[in-house]
Amino acid sequence: MKTLPKLTLLAAALTLATPLLAQTAAAPRPIKAVVITMFAPEAEGWVKPFKLDERIPVPGLFPDYPAIQCNTDDVCLLTTGMGHANAAASTLALTLDPRFDFTRTWFLIAGIAGIDPQRGTLGTAAWARWLIDFGIAHEIDAREMPRGWSTGYYGLLTKGPGEKPKFEYRTEAARLDEALLQKALALTRGLPLADSPEAAAYRAKYKEPAARAKPQVTQCDTLGGDTWWHGHRLGTHARDWSKLLSDGQATYCTTQQEDNATYNALERAAAAGKVDLKRLAVLRAGSNFDRPHPGQTAHASLTASHSGQTGGFMPALQNLQTVGGTLVRDIVANWPQWREGVPKP
Repeated sequence: MKTLPKLTLLAAALTLATPLLAQTAAAPRPIKAVVITMFAPEAEGWVKPFKLDERIPVPGLFPDYPAIQCNTDDVCLLTTGMGHANAAASTLALTLDPRFDFTRTWFLIAGIAGIDPQRGTLGTAAWARWLIDFGIAHEIDAREMPRGWSTGYYGLLTKGPGEKPKFEYRTEAARLDEALLQKALALTRGLPLADSPEAAAYRAKYKEPAARAKPQVTQCDTLGGDTWWHGHRLGTHARDWSKLLSDGQATYCTTQQEDNATYNALERAAAAGKVDLKRLAVLRAGSNFDRPHPGQTAHASLTASHSGQTGGFMPALQNLQTVGGTLVRDIVANWPQWREGVPKP
């Protein structure tokens, strides 16, 4: 067998290694905007309108969604998987990937949610100012809680309901950037939103004026936890809990699973100098009500939500893209201004 000279072998090795070395040495790709969704139906509506044709696998993402999808305008879509753990893990995996520069990136969480009928209806798109964690708490079964208590849920290491807990976890509540919130509202308030005959018929069963109205863009706050709760009593607790943890500033509106976890992951990335935490907007659209209408049980209401009987699922998905997409398009169209921060009016 003929033996190749050592110099020939070395040259061959360098030839094979050159593309990899070049890729490693390349400057990180600056990204203008990242849309964060949690599961496939939320993600699908973004792909065609934004021509997200480039798939880039990222180590550490949820196995069902192992790649981000990007376009030539440097807008990317991340699908994290549902729930606190998946949202945090996927978001941190992406933001720590050295191939990308997220230091001037705008992040938009866009997902469906349950909605308080006092604050909105099926398809309503709500920009959040406050993110409140619903899961970090003590719980005593209502059948065993002390007499006179309105709920068995209360703050960690407190004596009972109504006492604000110390934020030991540092993820209990977060306030988003006000300038970005106001810009998002200015761009999207008044947009015509999708509706459905099924949603119109279902919301007519509620007494609250906001529930009976057509969907619109609004501002109210979101509460996250992995338990899919439902009903009037828990809904009242959600309102009270949001006020308690925000010193009376938050107005509960939508319920979902992920947003405090996603925020925490971005906060960790920000501490590492990878992202600017002020560049996060959160948009949630009501796909179902969080409590029953008159004459309906909480269980029947929750079952209707799961089975799609409310008619709100598709309008909510469409309105996320309509409303959130308006913000993303403005970022791309006016990038020289957005690159430096929230454009002034």
